[in-house]
Amino acid sequence: MRVFKFGGASVKDADGIKNVYDVLQKVGYEDVILVVSAMGKTTNALEVVIKNYFDKSTELNSSVQEIKKYHNQIILDLFEDEKHEVFEAVEAQFSELEYFLAHNKSPNYNFVYDQIVSFGELISTTILSHYMNFRGIQTQWLDVRNFIKTNANYRDAEVDWDTTQQLISKNVKPKILNITQGFLGADENNFTTTLGREGSDYTAGIFAYCLNAESVTIWKDVPGVMNADPRYFENASLLNQISYREAIELAFYGATVIHPKTLQPLQKKEIPLYVKSFINPLLKGTCVSKGVDLEPQYPCFIVKRDQLLISLSSIDFSFIMEENISEIFALFHQFKIKVNLIQNSAISFSVCVEDKFENFNELNAILSKKFKVDYNENVTLYTIRHFTEQAAETVEENKAVLLKQVSRETMQIVTKEIK
Repeated sequence: MRVFKFGGASVKDADGIKNVYDVLQKVGYEDVILVVSAMGKTTNALEVVIKNYFDKSTELNSSVQEIKKYHNQIILDLFEDEKHEVFEAVEAQFSELEYFLAHNKSPNYNFVYDQIVSFGELISTTILSHYMNFRGIQTQWLDVRNFIKTNANYRDAEVDWDTTQQLISKNVKPKILNITQGFLGADENNFTTTLGREGSDYTAGIFAYCLNAESVTIWKDVPGVMNADPRYFENASLLNQISYREAIELAFYGATVIHPKTLQPLQKKEIPLYVKSFINPLLKGTCVSKGVDLEPQYPCFIVKRDQLLISLSSIDFSFIMEENISEIFALFHQFKIKVNLIQNSAISFSVCVEDKFENFNELNAILSKKFKVDYNENVTLYTIRHFTEQAAETVEENKAVLLKQVSRETMQIVTKEIK
């Protein structure tokens, strides 16, 4: 079987749904399982519902109605018959959501989050399945919660691989188009769980592993994986081939290639993953698989903006020892500061970090009691895999270089714009 994953951007409106049908006509749909995300920005809209629910907001009902209106318009644009059974099927999903909002007793935010946000995927796949049937492609709609079993770590659940393997291998029918939801699972009490960051891609990887699939294809609005973000680099080029190891390296440094947890089950069975364009589905795209690390062998640029460069040194010029570094990292963990680069000498220690939760001022007050703290705000961290001197010059042009670190395959440069 082949596993196809379509994200929210590919099914954001009626034209997007119609395009999925067109893609399947071109690349085939027998022995295929579609893993589909929520439509457009539905997950964000459901997060507003969650916020209103906990705030006991008078806007709770209107925030649900906005989502219902958005989906109903898509259905009206897709189906000529206003009495089509899809209306009743989607209304049943919304009724279930409203029942949960009215009767839930759990105060656990993460639990509530998973129960509510899951309706995005359930509704999108319901609409897509009905539309495919309407256009003559017979489908089997699968509730992924009956297949992917997890622990009860809501919002970042861990998969029970043995149970999941048994359920998927026994119950997914070949010779038909199967449609299911990305991102979701269920715990042993059948409460909905979600799989964390890049959960829909991970879902595709889970199904591929359990079905010994021929391949996984992630359909995007780009021709494949580029060696740089076109927003920051004018001459970004398509990468034809990336090895599993290289893709994991790129992801580690912050590239939005493929999340490592998606690649791990595929790597175990050497199942290739393709990143292809849903606009031009017959183009080859990028293949992530066993083989050469990178083809063609271009430098790969990863950009992280709005970083913080912190330099710590001992007040009395004594060495920065292991116990100091251990203490510093414990504080980074406590204040949810993400470390992206480390460089140390005998009496100083520098880190480039992300202060996503704006905790640095509080952290700085604690660090300053024991260390001399210098920092630069709003710096940019460039990582260049398979760097060349020309690639480094491109990054450094018209910028102040605050820190540079070089290893065998990777160069990292922290810069500040020159005003």
